[in-house]
Amino acid sequence: MTPTTTWLAAIATVATLLVYEAAVLLMQRHQPGRLARSAHASLREEWFAAVSGHPGSEILAVQTLRNSLMSATMTASTAVLGLMGTLTLAAPYLRSSLADAGAGLAFTPRLALELVLMTLLFASLVCSAMAVRYYNHASFICAMPVGSASRQRWSASGTAYVRRAGLLYSWGLRHLVLVAPIVVFIVHPFAGPVAALMVVMVLRSFDRVSSASAASPDPG
Repeated sequence: MTPTTTWLAAIATVATLLVYEAAVLLMQRHQPGRLARSAHASLREEWFAAVSGHPGSEILAVQTLRNSLMSATMTASTAVLGLMGTLTLAAPYLRSSLADAGAGLAFTPRLALELVLMTLLFASLVCSAMAVRYYNHASFICAMPVGSASRQRWSASGTAYVRRAGLLYSWGLRHLVLVAPIVVFIVHPFAGPVAALMVVMVLRSFDRVSSASAASPDPG
């Protein structure tokens, strides 16, 4: 296994994921109704509007948001544990690589993919933590009595919060899924592109709208 072929495998692994994510972003901009992400964002907005119109639904709404908050918390915990483990395992290699850089040691594909791995885990942690933050704010709004002046004043913010929280949670979970082909590459470089293709196929099925009742939602 030569350095050139290893670099090609690394580039193929990352490029496969980047091309798919770029295609999803373009589709979200031009055809949001075909993406589950946009449909589910509209679903959360409609849910908040529905519970805001029914007095007595405050407890149910808070419990629903608490479940979502716990899911985002688990994702954040998984990301931070993975990040800490990666740093612990990669720190000696990173230190030796940087220390020997002046002696002519090249920037290796493994070092590059380890940095990508840590970036994905950190992005997952940040997105999940921010999702917890927005779910927490939305819980306070949903706990206000339906029809009260305070509830009406914060209703627009609550709608925005549940939408943002869901999107951030989906990004946090997505980054964890993208970690898989990077880890596979570190174990065996030539398996990285294959794992990336498999992950893209899985994400493609998840990104499709699964219900014909989802009308064309706004981009989100």
